[in-house]
Amino acid sequence: MLVLAGISTRAQYYLRGEIKDETQKPLPNVRMMLHSTGYIYYSGTTGGFGITSSQIIDTATLDLEGFKSQTVAIDSRKENSITLKPTIRKGNNQEMRLMSVTRDLKGEEKTSRVLTGETYSTLRENDFMAAGKFPATDFAVNTDKASYSNIRRFLNMGNTVPPDAVRIEEMLNYFDLNYEEPEPGAVFKMETRLSECPWNPKNQLFFIKASAKKLNLENIPPSNLVFLIDVSGSMDMPNRLPLLKSAFKLMVNNLRAIDTVSIVVYGGTVGVWLPPTSGAEKVKIHKAIEELEAGGATEGESGIRSAYRLAQSKFIPNGNNRVILATDGDFNVGQTSEEGLDRLISSQKQLGIYLTCLGVGMGNYKDSKLEVLAKKGNGNFAYLDDEKEAEKVLVKELTQTMYAVADDALLHVKFNADAVKNYRLIGFDNKVTAISDSSSVLEGGEVGSGHTLMAIFEIELPEEGQDSSAKLADIELTCRLPNDTKRLNYYLSTQANPAKFSSLPDAYRFAAGITLFGSLLKESRFTKQAGWNDVQNIVQPIIQPDNYLQGEFLVLLEKAKKIYYKGKSSRLRNIFK
Repeated sequence: MLVLAGISTRAQYYLRGEIKDETQKPLPNVRMMLHSTGYIYYSGTTGGFGITSSQIIDTATLDLEGFKSQTVAIDSRKENSITLKPTIRKGNNQEMRLMSVTRDLKGEEKTSRVLTGETYSTLRENDFMAAGKFPATDFAVNTDKASYSNIRRFLNMGNTVPPDAVRIEEMLNYFDLNYEEPEPGAVFKMETRLSECPWNPKNQLFFIKASAKKLNLENIPPSNLVFLIDVSGSMDMPNRLPLLKSAFKLMVNNLRAIDTVSIVVYGGTVGVWLPPTSGAEKVKIHKAIEELEAGGATEGESGIRSAYRLAQSKFIPNGNNRVILATDGDFNVGQTSEEGLDRLISSQKQLGIYLTCLGVGMGNYKDSKLEVLAKKGNGNFAYLDDEKEAEKVLVKELTQTMYAVADDALLHVKFNADAVKNYRLIGFDNKVTAISDSSSVLEGGEVGSGHTLMAIFEIELPEEGQDSSAKLADIELTCRLPNDTKRLNYYLSTQANPAKFSSLPDAYRFAAGITLFGSLLKESRFTKQAGWNDVQNIVQPIIQPDNYLQGEFLVLLEKAKKIYYKGKSSRLRNIFK
């Protein structure tokens, strides 16, 4: 009897069933926390699940974005059918997405801004936070780079840059900041630096650098790519559809026979322009791209739905399934508001398909809409202002752009009030509407192969000074592997031991220069005492003559000086050399 009892306690039962919404539509990627073990599972692409349990009847808590959390009993003796109810929100709005969050901090009031025919999300620059009251801050890790190339477009045209078009974290993402290979088996390698602040020598700069592992090119999984191309009338300009055609042809040249390419177009009509085709058939794919012509209204919503249906029909388990949306963002038929696009793309991303957004054009370019789609659609965002940028994004940085090594990546920083009086996170600014919405949540980002993130804090010191032996901060980076539910954690603790700015590695000094450049473009209240010459003083000594992007940055800096110059000379002491 004792033996039988032992066997009984170890018995395995199979909990099976499917999860649907109230319209009986299957719900994939529902998070299921099994109470008997605490393990996390997810429903499949058709809403089905199969879980082993030691209990005949077990309970689980189900969570899915846009639906009410629900605890249910699951009976192993039958097929379980579970229905989730949608979350009802005031005005039927979806949850807003935050870029960063200071814990226990209340929101601000709501406002919005539209600039000329182009639209940008109104951002609230992060303020100084008291480390004694709010020691912990969290922010999303992503590989978006659109802001820098968009800024370059404005400056090359001799125009000032809309302040809300400046996203400093994306400017830093744009450059190679001395990649560091993680240890074998690790997804990330982190390191930190602490130094005096160039634009406020009384303060310090705290740098956090995280480098993601590089995929072995021989083992890159097969890709199921759907090019979703805007061929509406607004795309009939040289820097729009013709630029995209050149960009996609460059990308196709690097695809393999095991990769699959499809093309969906939306404009006067919406439809499949090229059915799923092997990457080996480059001539056929090039011909399909070359024959694209612009005309008609912008049926963005229908195009998105069609592209995701096609991607799902050829879904590759454990592969790289991705929709690549290329547009000026000027949707004018179907869902056209940012809130409507937010809801649309949230329902599609549950399919396990990534989204890359490529923005083009000027005058009616809708940065704010593409940013919503990329951040909400589990993807990334780049702006193509010329063919060189297209080659950079889709050829030279193909694996960074198209192949994720980490999902839902977040950095968590907790400061020690004995070493830090106040701190502010530079960049990672939130939309004003997201700050004011009490339902807003912080969601991690997708990180591509070989990407290096640089995050920078400005720190005010305690009045009694800083003990160099004291701990400055504890850092935790959390993420998931693609197609996996297990959460990974990487920890780092750093001391309050500052170095002279001039002794920092070149990558950190260059990052500081980029940060000040972006702050001046934003007309930040935190850098009013600094000027364009200070940026030049920071970067000029460490510019590498053979680095094209660094050389181009110096050219843009000279253009910005001429456009913005107001006769103000720097009042900063020279700590850069």
